[in-house]
Amino acid sequence: MEDGLRGTQGERSGAPTVIVVMGVAGSGKSTIGRSLAARLGWEHVDGDAFHSARNIAKMRSGTPLSAADRRPWMDRLADWIRARLAEGRPGVLACSALKRDDRDRLAGGRAGVVIVHLDGDRDLIARRMRDRSGHFFDAGLLDSQFRELEPPASDEDVLSVSVAGSPEAVTDDILAALERMGVEPAGSGD
Repeated sequence: MEDGLRGTQGERSGAPTVIVVMGVAGSGKSTIGRSLAARLGWEHVDGDAFHSARNIAKMRSGTPLSAADRRPWMDRLADWIRARLAEGRPGVLACSALKRDDRDRLAGGRAGVVIVHLDGDRDLIARRMRDRSGHFFDAGLLDSQFRELEPPASDEDVLSVSVAGSPEAVTDDILAALERMGVEPAGSGD
């Protein structure tokens, strides 16, 4: 699975307190986020819990969110991250963060934030979406997610990981990549 890793992050000092797991709908953000949090002993929060009722209704109806719809949501997520960092409480946040601006707002250039991009091709993700149930996201919006996605650029501080493997393998890959980058997540050895 190592061949699916691409990390742009160089050596870091200090331990991350927040890991943001990002990607298109169906890429496994919630599953991988929960797995990472469990392995690290950290709290996991799903970004979907921060959406307004209006945003959820739009997505359920098959209407993509606009930048104006996403802005207050991103602000709430950034506030959560700032609070975690200020309190020194580690956490894993799963959210789409499809745009570079979203990722910049969430990380804010803080060394305490690591962004992990769950990268997969459309066919694999569409197949996974067809197999899941109980989620409000309309699978028909997947194409709009891929159109909206601005893949992390080489100058962004983002770790990209292939989602082709099992959730356990993807989690192992993320933890190994963090270790290779010299990042020892806070609380992981406790």
